Amino acid sequence: MPDFPAATPRARVRVPLRFDDGYSVDAELVTFHGLSDGQEHVAIVLGPPSATPLVRLHSECLTGDVFGSARCDCGPQLREAVEQIATRGGVLLYLRQEGRGIGLYNKLDAYALQDQGLDTYAANTALGLPEDARDYTAAAQMLAALGVTELDLLSNNPDKAEQLRALDIDVQRRVPTGVFTTDHNVRYLRAKVLQTQHTLPLAELTAS
Repeated sequence: MPDFPAATPRARVRVPLRFDDGYSVDAELVTFHGLSDGQEHVAIVLGPPSATPLVRLHSECLTGDVFGSARCDCGPQLREAVEQIATRGGVLLYLRQEGRGIGLYNKLDAYALQDQGLDTYAANTALGLPEDARDYTAAAQMLAALGVTELDLLSNNPDKAEQLRALDIDVQRRVPTGVFTTDHNVRYLRAKVLQTQHTLPLAELTAS
């Protein structure tokens, strides 16, 4: 195991989840002591126990998850992940990594640059920030604390799988999410494919 301290579960609480489209499911939310980055990440345990659970690392997105922003696909991905994981059994890690780790204000600054023609990665760079500042050490700590060392990863992002494997989490396979396009996020999704090799069907991501 890489050299970082173990995290431990702090509290577990049952929470009924209800979505605007009528879908509902009961979940167990788990908090942790000893996470490497000191953030308040939460594990959402869903569905029946599974030898190879389905896991999603979902980075917090206030604009998409809460306000339904059409500039990204985060809200629909979160909704899809909860149902898929609940059906199969697994864990959704809700990680406090707004804007690929740059924070809410910087993300909105990057949006302003995107309105001027930059893609999502170039906008971060223009602000003097990393294209993607996310580190998944805390995610690996959370999984280990839950006894999850082997999983299928619900993600289009190859970097998530690579980082988890480097942290001694056995990612058996990567399961792609759906494609959630709007008139406002096609350029964003195309940039993910072209810049960071996300597994999305590029032919479907045409500008409207």
